[in-house]
Amino acid sequence: MKSIIVGTAGHIDHGKTTLVRALTGIDTDRLEEEKRRGISIDLGFAHLKLNDALQAAFIDVPGHEKFVRNMLAGVGGIDLVMLVVAADESIKPQTREHFDICRLLRIPAGFVALTKADSVDPEIVELVALEVQEFVAGSFLEGAPILPVSGVTGEGLASIRETLIQLAAGVPARETTSNFRMPVDRSFVIQGFGTVVTGTVRSGGIGIETEVEILPSGRRARIRGVQVHGTKAKRAAAGQRAAINVAGVEVADIGRGDTLARPGAFRPTRTADCLLELLPSAAKSLKARTPVHFHAGTSEVVAEMRSLVGSAGLKAGTGGIPVRLVFQEPVVLAPGDRFIIRRFSPVVTMGGGEVVDAFPPPKMRLADLAARTRGLASATLSQRVAFLIRETPGGVSLSELAVRAGVAESAVEAAIPATAARLQQPQPWLVDTGWALGKAEEWKGKLSAFHAANPLLPGMPREDFRSRELGALPVFLFDFVLSRDSGLMSTGEFLHRSTHKLALQQDEEKALALIEGAFRDAGLAVPGVPEVLAASGVDQVRARNLMQVLLRQKRLIRVTADLTFHPDALARLREILAARKGSRFGVGEFKEWTGVSRKYAIPLLEYLDRERMSRREGDLRLVL
Repeated sequence: MKSIIVGTAGHIDHGKTTLVRALTGIDTDRLEEEKRRGISIDLGFAHLKLNDALQAAFIDVPGHEKFVRNMLAGVGGIDLVMLVVAADESIKPQTREHFDICRLLRIPAGFVALTKADSVDPEIVELVALEVQEFVAGSFLEGAPILPVSGVTGEGLASIRETLIQLAAGVPARETTSNFRMPVDRSFVIQGFGTVVTGTVRSGGIGIETEVEILPSGRRARIRGVQVHGTKAKRAAAGQRAAINVAGVEVADIGRGDTLARPGAFRPTRTADCLLELLPSAAKSLKARTPVHFHAGTSEVVAEMRSLVGSAGLKAGTGGIPVRLVFQEPVVLAPGDRFIIRRFSPVVTMGGGEVVDAFPPPKMRLADLAARTRGLASATLSQRVAFLIRETPGGVSLSELAVRAGVAESAVEAAIPATAARLQQPQPWLVDTGWALGKAEEWKGKLSAFHAANPLLPGMPREDFRSRELGALPVFLFDFVLSRDSGLMSTGEFLHRSTHKLALQQDEEKALALIEGAFRDAGLAVPGVPEVLAASGVDQVRARNLMQVLLRQKRLIRVTADLTFHPDALARLREILAARKGSRFGVGEFKEWTGVSRKYAIPLLEYLDRERMSRREGDLRLVL
């Protein structure tokens, strides 16, 4: 069964609640004060089955100017508006403000109900209808039905039902496969059940025994039960009014302004870049950093409004103004959300607009931010995904990108551009290939300069280079960049150009041979490294570098920090032990076999233990 959400709008005492009661049989004034004063103070809810295939939920809003904040908490998710104008009073101040709010929220369709039609002459009804027709000209209600009705006599109720059926045919089906999100407009306790919250499901769906996240607090809760339009259900989906019984949370911990959401799918923010429309009735000029009341979904927070085009760009009666809103409290937003702003004092509606980016970059030139905001506002999902990947150095996880785009991960995956690579790491990661190619070129330049300055070194230490170049970015990005360009190569612990080769000067070649020869000729009674390097014939820095070359090429082997041996000498030592396999020996015997002093014997024995050629057993060793 298709569900539509219908919201009322209009001036106080124009008969909104009476009309809803006449249509549905439900009195939406539930508070004792409302009944005592005879006016609606808070949101009221009712439902009506229009036919076997269509059900309507009504959100009845208060009409008094003092309760516009409550009205705003109810109209954010409606499909149709029923603008109520009393035939005996015509258009009044709250008619205008409510209508401005509906237009700013881009409510797509609706109709006008001329209530109390039984209390005035037919000529008056016709006159008021003409006034309303002129009032809505040029708006989304231009040409919409204007229906005389009486909540007392029942006149016109059938026409309203028929109009609702006709308009519902044009209401597109909501996307139920996206991430679940429901702004909470009411919370209360039912004895025996616990905490219950109500709201209009904005996206996705939710079923019983499902875990949800309460935002902005981040608390987790479990769904114990669901009702849709007053009837028990297994699931509530986008476009439906739902009452949800949540377990694991007290009623004091959740209320109007909170959001129930799929865990991890949404995140509170304190900053949003938006496109703003200011009403003609707004002040002619607004100062920078103007404080405003911000309304989106069921939430209301104080925000500081910063124009991205300068104060001169904040002109009354204009739209498409790029602004940044900085909130005093965290609020849950997604791209495409509509909002209303009201003057901080006196509290009147100034304008509204669309959230473009709920997680904008913190630092950027104003002109660039303005262009960025306008560009994202007109972008398709694929274009938005490509842009967010491209502007994020090192890429972004699939889950984070879904949060920033305000859609399900599956929708992001379907929109991944050809210019991005999907890396399957502990979690899917998306990175712009252009960024990787740019990094590879940059690194090749740095390595070329390093090789020119250090021709005897094999390259730059890999981990030091990665840490310096990528900082806190994931480690796997380093190998991804290397894979983009064959001119980069990682060998062991060093990073170098693939074309880099050891280039020795004539005196360095001679010194290299002298150093190696000194250790080869010494056998197992090797000299000290400083002594050998001092006799190499080159300066100390180059001599140390040549020593490193020999060690890397395995032409010398460092046994301890002070003792280095030639591989030939160690090979002969292996032959000595191989001839005595299975025998046990002490340090004295080892000294006799090798002809070395204790200075060399102990380090060599420890080396043989490490190489698993011998094993220490007390004071003796076993040849393995």
